[in-house]
Amino acid sequence: METKFSQKQLEEARKIFSGSCDFMLGVVSLATLPNADKSEIAFAGRSNVGKSSLINALTGRKALARTSHTPGRTQELNFFNLGDMLYMIDMPGYGYAKVSKSKVEAWTKLIYQYLRGRQTLRCVFILVDSRHGLKDSDLELMKMLDETAVSYRIILTKTDKIKTQELEKRTNKIIETLKKHPAAYPEIHATSSHKDIGLNELQAIILSYA
Repeated sequence: METKFSQKQLEEARKIFSGSCDFMLGVVSLATLPNADKSEIAFAGRSNVGKSSLINALTGRKALARTSHTPGRTQELNFFNLGDMLYMIDMPGYGYAKVSKSKVEAWTKLIYQYLRGRQTLRCVFILVDSRHGLKDSDLELMKMLDETAVSYRIILTKTDKIKTQELEKRTNKIIETLKKHPAAYPEIHATSSHKDIGLNELQAIILSYA
């Protein structure tokens, strides 16, 4: 079961996301975070899960967020200003990355410091590749968010690359897991950046936190 929106809400969300959405800055330390003057939502997920592709698809732009076939391309907290209503943050991917161990540790520390201490952070969208399901690194992040009482939602990506029956099985398995996590939203949302699946609904979900 997924969050339901009226046609009017979906049209309004589509309109806002087709308007201004500007890259603000890339943050490599907490000292350079922008003023906490707007609600924020963050996109987290394993390297190459499709965060940048999803942000581009949501905003109808080809290169708002950089995409790469090389895992670990996003190396900072990238802030985007959505219509002066909300900040969206593209976070460095965790898990596998073709960079030094020390750099991965630095990113991980930055991610955790931000997630633990940002008062205007309304929700973390944890992107999960629908073909692979939850991995240990996803569960570690979920545990940390549970402990710090930061709300989060699971967003499945690349659902065009998996058979419907397999997708249903994976969805049900994840929903069962979420029941054990107090900060998790109980529903998950399925998307495909390439096939435009679930994007308008996700736009409306994001704006509900503005």
